[in-house]
Amino acid sequence: MGISIWQLLIVLGIVILLFGTKKLRNLGGDLGSAVKSFKGAIKDSTEDTTMKKEIEQDDGNVIDAEVESKDKDKV
Repeated sequence: MGISIWQLLIVLGIVILLFGTKKLRNLGGDLGSAVKSFKGAIKDSTEDTTMKKEIEQDDGNVIDAEVESKDKDKV
């Protein structure tokens, strides 16, 4: 009771006839760039936050450190 390959091909053919390949290619490129910029924004926001880290030395002492990243790309 699933969708067969022939049904998918028919739907794909109808979509290509309605929109054309150029418009679909542009839509795919726009979607890809949107996902890429979303991932970049998530990465930047996690780098901007202050991170606490514990470093254990050879003698067993623990050093608490606070690390902050600087914004190099801010305009």
